[in-house]
Amino acid sequence: MSMFKTYRKEITWGGRKLVLETGRIARQADGAVLATYGDTTVLCTVVAQKTIRPGIDFFPLTVNYQEKTFAAGKIPGGFFKREGRPTEKETLVSRLIDRPIRPLFADGFRNETQVVCTVLSHDLENDPDIVAMIGTSAALTVSGVPFMGPVGAARVGYIDGKYVLNPLRGDLPKSSLDLVVAGTTEGVLMVESEAKELSEDVMLGAVMFGFHEFQAVIDAVVGLAEQCAKEPWDVPTAPPEKAVLAKKFEDAGIVAQLADAYRIVAKQDRYAKVGEVKKKAIELCTADIEQELAPSVLKHLEADVVRGNILKTGIRIDGRDTKTVRPIEAQVGVLPRAHGSSLFTRGETQALVVATLGTGQDEQIIDALEGEYREHFMLHYNFPPYSVGEAGRMGSPGRREIGHGKLAWRSIRPTLPTKEAFPYTIRIVSEITESNGSSSMATVCGSSLALMDAGVPLPRPVAGIAMGLIKEDTGFAVLSDILGDEDHLGDMDFKVAGTETGVTALQMDIKITSITEEIMKIALGQAKDGRIHILGEMNKGIDTARESVSSNAPRIITFSIPKDKIREVIGTGGKVIREICEQTGAKIDIDDDGTIKVASIDSDAAQRAIDWIRGIVAEPEIGLVYNGKVVKVVDFGAFVNFLGTRDGLVHISELARDRVAKTGDVVKMGDTVKVKVLGFDDRGKVKLSMKCVDQQTGEDITAQIEAERNERRKERKHEDV
Repeated sequence: MSMFKTYRKEITWGGRKLVLETGRIARQADGAVLATYGDTTVLCTVVAQKTIRPGIDFFPLTVNYQEKTFAAGKIPGGFFKREGRPTEKETLVSRLIDRPIRPLFADGFRNETQVVCTVLSHDLENDPDIVAMIGTSAALTVSGVPFMGPVGAARVGYIDGKYVLNPLRGDLPKSSLDLVVAGTTEGVLMVESEAKELSEDVMLGAVMFGFHEFQAVIDAVVGLAEQCAKEPWDVPTAPPEKAVLAKKFEDAGIVAQLADAYRIVAKQDRYAKVGEVKKKAIELCTADIEQELAPSVLKHLEADVVRGNILKTGIRIDGRDTKTVRPIEAQVGVLPRAHGSSLFTRGETQALVVATLGTGQDEQIIDALEGEYREHFMLHYNFPPYSVGEAGRMGSPGRREIGHGKLAWRSIRPTLPTKEAFPYTIRIVSEITESNGSSSMATVCGSSLALMDAGVPLPRPVAGIAMGLIKEDTGFAVLSDILGDEDHLGDMDFKVAGTETGVTALQMDIKITSITEEIMKIALGQAKDGRIHILGEMNKGIDTARESVSSNAPRIITFSIPKDKIREVIGTGGKVIREICEQTGAKIDIDDDGTIKVASIDSDAAQRAIDWIRGIVAEPEIGLVYNGKVVKVVDFGAFVNFLGTRDGLVHISELARDRVAKTGDVVKMGDTVKVKVLGFDDRGKVKLSMKCVDQQTGEDITAQIEAERNERRKERKHEDV
């Protein structure tokens, strides 16, 4: 008899089996579910502390998604043979799981909570991210913590004009859409996507398709919870002192003063005034409990002031209506030595974006569970503390920077030319120099401008806009181009990027339990209008890609050689290719199919490298004259190197027109000579001649020699007569 009491729920979903199991592994966690889809398995665990840390005024939720290389039958690469710091994908999936579950914890729940998702098996067909999201939802639901779920999630593709549920990894390259959607039975909570300029209607249809399809997953989680869910924790309630303190602040005029402060348009001035009001409010708190509750109460009062004013008047913090985009200025070529650069400013948000063009040697090598691959487009986003007027820690990029950079990367990538059409490695760096809302979308706009300035042939520029939402009961307002405060105090952060033709990326995070299809449709339509306006402003800086790349960027020339000649170009241990690079200063990439890319800022250096390589792979032609170098002198002649690494013999009889007694009398090692190909011997070795070539001009004088020989014959014949 087994020592485990296991519970299991199994459904067929998207043509594959989805299994949720609990009770066999990680039994000491509050909730632990082993989620399997196809042959991809993820262990999802949840643990919440039983007590609250004193003085904490936020919900400390941490999500850690981790991929074990054994899941794909691999050993970690590199010197240390164990998993190390989180990869970019692990960080992004951790954020993907966090975003839909965070709004569903009960208000006032402050217990430290940790979610750990560990990939144990990967079938290389079903991405573990969706499996981890579903497993997390199930683990939270059975754990007993105050989680108002469950959550469902699905991936949606768009292939041949049809939506596809959870497309296999091999099918995604054929799809013009890669969209992940999560939500509850009531509505959508989170969307993350990359698209090839699809219309707003197609994008909304994909979201709703995924929403309807993951309802079966929610039913499965509920079915599992009905079998084995633990006793629910008590839902925290707001202490009565909170309402008393709010009334105290209102009577003291704090609410009115906050309302006045939020009428100040300039961000730094507004923050300074809000800080003064909060300081006065704190001074009113005499009891310890009031001191503890004051930050939370003030935050709610701020939200009520900002949200209420927008819903009542339609006028926002900075005086705009709900649809107006802040003033924009787009400049390009701001850095003289950069390959491409731009400064994109929208209101008080500003991005300095730089594009750098490199060669195949600059590609990023990524060691993923699915196998190693190379990435030729990189986008790195940096958010220094000075951008918000603060002094803070500077270090390696955090989850926010990685997430914002990936969103901008997804927005730009669908419009990039193919590697065959534009054989450069591209790196974008976005430095956020000012921030007051939606710096990721400023990065999208700035990246598009910098790429066009660098001469990258984008078919159309790309712009992005962030939408917000204020929703109270049945009333709501959708806001275009949100400020930082509107993001912080609002109910939605809905980012849409694309061209004038269609959407390239969509990301949505909801801070309430869900939103409806109607709200999403209004937001998408309003976002399109805003995007078209931003594109018009960007066109004032640059409206199409420059005709050629910057003079500071390497020139890349592509040509092909026979595959059987690759070894000769590389040489033993890479000796030949290294010598070409060292002697010419060019960078050279060789693909397995014989494609060669030669890159150099100096066009003469690139041409020397090309001539060298073509010399190596060229076959000597009988009757042609080549430049050569004497590499060996022997009694019977001299060996001459020509056509790159190819050698041939100049027999002693072919060294000069006169009789030669000793080879060294005519040539020595290192001499530069001109030779003519006479033919090939029985072993395929090349037979050369120096005497048939004028060593000064390189002219073939075979006919002249033959004419002289015939003249001598005639003279001898005449003498004999």
